[in-house]
Amino acid sequence: MAFDTIDRRILELLQRDGRMTNVDLAEQVGLTAPPCLRRVRALEERGAIRGYHADLDAAVMGYPITVFAMVSLRSQAEHDLAAFEEHVATIPEVRECHMLNGEIDFILKIVAGDLKSFQDILMTHLTPAPNVASVKTSLTIRTAKALPGVPVAIE
Repeated sequence: MAFDTIDRRILELLQRDGRMTNVDLAEQVGLTAPPCLRRVRALEERGAIRGYHADLDAAVMGYPITVFAMVSLRSQAEHDLAAFEEHVATIPEVRECHMLNGEIDFILKIVAGDLKSFQDILMTHLTPAPNVASVKTSLTIRTAKALPGVPVAIE
């Protein structure tokens, strides 16, 4: 998709503050409110803007534990990959699921209230899941960088 400088500025500003009013957004990109809103709607329709959400603090919400789980499957047939993706979609604590190439088939980002809760997720939902060959986990000690979205280059 091609984006002009104004589109990119709109995307950058909304990514930083999705609650920004259209009037404030328009002022910052040098447009009046109606054409700015049309551009935002067009960016939404094109799929560049997938949605708006609040960035919640996991620890404050009762999930101070973040674990990355590397999952290897016995079979990488498309229906087996899809079945695993459907399975992890049902586990609320799995916040991200990425299919990888190489030795590991999937990496999952999992949040938990404590280590016992994580162990329960691991033992009841992940390890016994169909087609799972192995699960290796790494507990996050601290997060040095966690930016939402993508870099937006302003030309």
